[in-house]
Amino acid sequence: MIKDRLNKVQEDIKAVCRRAGRPLDDVLLVGVTKYSDVAAINEAIESGLKDIAENRVQSASEKFSSLSATLSVRKHLIGHLQTNKAKDAVMLFDLIQSVDSQKLADEINKRAGGVGKVQDILIQVDIAKEEQKFGLPEEDLEGMAAHCKTLGNIRVMGLMTMAPLSEDVGRVRAVFRRCKEIFDGLKAQETLSFQMKYLSMGMSGDMGIAIEEGATMVRVGSAIFKEQE
Repeated sequence: MIKDRLNKVQEDIKAVCRRAGRPLDDVLLVGVTKYSDVAAINEAIESGLKDIAENRVQSASEKFSSLSATLSVRKHLIGHLQTNKAKDAVMLFDLIQSVDSQKLADEINKRAGGVGKVQDILIQVDIAKEEQKFGLPEEDLEGMAAHCKTLGNIRVMGLMTMAPLSEDVGRVRAVFRRCKEIFDGLKAQETLSFQMKYLSMGMSGDMGIAIEEGATMVRVGSAIFKEQE
């Protein structure tokens, strides 16, 4: 059952936090609902899941409109966002995790301003440098952060990154570790005045490594919504 799998993931997160010497409530669990139907999502929320994430705006629009009106949940976008979908994204999501260009940040700022909203975002950083991955190059992050500071209708809440598609645990760990270093560096820059609350990294297969390396948010789909092999 989803409730049992959700409880196991939550207990696994606590176990890693204990091992890493971190507070047990230091990591926010986001359930990735990309392959889940509305009934499964409602069941997860009823079982205590507070945050859900979708990869595509269109899928989110279809699913979110059918969620139980009595259930409260924060909604995240974790997939690549095109500028022509920014208006819809602002209307649908509480946190957009995949902001990877100044052009996209400008469009989100414009659309959020149009509806009187301050849109929370994460800047997606491409540390793995794999061709199939989106994200802002590490060397462009300082300029992006400075630019976002000038925009009145977005609020940078931290960073997001994707691990490399690799069985090499050391390589995966190195990417997460580097993102944590960048995160801490930005957080220390008082002139930026960003909350830098969330470091979103790690999914079902590498969640433990991500938490050990400092993740404050993990994005978990299959471990919650699908029976494991």
